[in-house]
Amino acid sequence: MKFQPITITPMTPTNRPAHDHALPLGKQSTYPDRYDPALLYPIERTQARQAIGLSTQALPFIGWDLWHCYELSWLKPSAMPCTAILKLWIAANSPCIVESKSLKLYLNSLNHERFDSTHALSERIKQDLTRTVGHPVELEIVEPAGFAAQRIDEPDTAWVCLDQQDLAIEHFEPNAELLKLKDDRSVVKESIYSRLLRTNCPVTGQPDWGSVHIQYQGAAIDHAAVLRYIVSFRQHQGFHEQCVEQMFCDIMKYCSPQMLSIYARYTRRGGVDINPWRATPGVSEPRLQRSAQQ
Repeated sequence: MKFQPITITPMTPTNRPAHDHALPLGKQSTYPDRYDPALLYPIERTQARQAIGLSTQALPFIGWDLWHCYELSWLKPSAMPCTAILKLWIAANSPCIVESKSLKLYLNSLNHERFDSTHALSERIKQDLTRTVGHPVELEIVEPAGFAAQRIDEPDTAWVCLDQQDLAIEHFEPNAELLKLKDDRSVVKESIYSRLLRTNCPVTGQPDWGSVHIQYQGAAIDHAAVLRYIVSFRQHQGFHEQCVEQMFCDIMKYCSPQMLSIYARYTRRGGVDINPWRATPGVSEPRLQRSAQQ
């Protein structure tokens, strides 16, 4: 998906409508029975990026956050219900992300709304989310006729699985100093992955499970070191997007690859899965199929 920058004033927690100031995540919620775009709650990316030394004016990566939303339903003009899967791409250079529970509540607020067409529904969602995150979003609505094409995709033999190593683990908070290169300093182009990624929601403390796919070109990274580093996120509290950006920055700092791509596929929770991708400029986008654990 390609994103064209435009000038938009995003919603923020300080300029939201007066009836909905509180972050919904971690609180008991009443599901809406009427369309309400004010349910969408933006979270600014700035603070989390500053914490890992990123300048919001000159990001070292390109990328997006791909959301799969499985609780999308609306009414035809006849009031006949429809259902679909929503795929949503939010650009990495958007000022805000959208809080996941607020998106879930917003989508459920569409359940009893009538739309003349799927296109009309798509345009309404796109408009609301673009305003929320402060940057144009791209989306796709997959109707039931397209469900069979939504296939599971696991890494093929070109990828190296890191999880077969039996390692002694000592760190369960992110520790970039675990990262190191192989002793021989050989230069490689390599695709590696792990299914052992676990992070935690910074609001509720609930665990978030995922796999992380890393492609790079440069001095060979020590496999034991990078797996220990991935596992070190096990007790870390951070939103999915923030964790992937921290991984990108740490690997760039300690391993200095000429090319780097990191794509995390998180398991769905609450009818939503979030899949952040960050890469050095010029890198091709990853394949978008789902994994078995999503």
